[in-house]
Amino acid sequence: MPPIKVLHGQPTPEELAAVMAVVSARAAASAAAARDGAGGGPVSAWSDRAAAMRRMPRPGPYAWRTSAWAR
Repeated sequence: MPPIKVLHGQPTPEELAAVMAVVSARAAASAAAARDGAGGGPVSAWSDRAAAMRRMPRPGPYAWRTSAWAR
């Protein structure tokens, strides 16, 4: 990991320690995901949460005929 430089301001040692903890935890998680082969996406189509966000279904070409039928 390249060194981290403070460009502006005067952070306290506690602030630097907090930033370093977050950066090192993120780097460790990224390395673990790369090692395990996880691409960060869903494992299967069943667990894909984006599928719930798809567009509403559009009616078919002759849907107007059945629109008045009793349900």
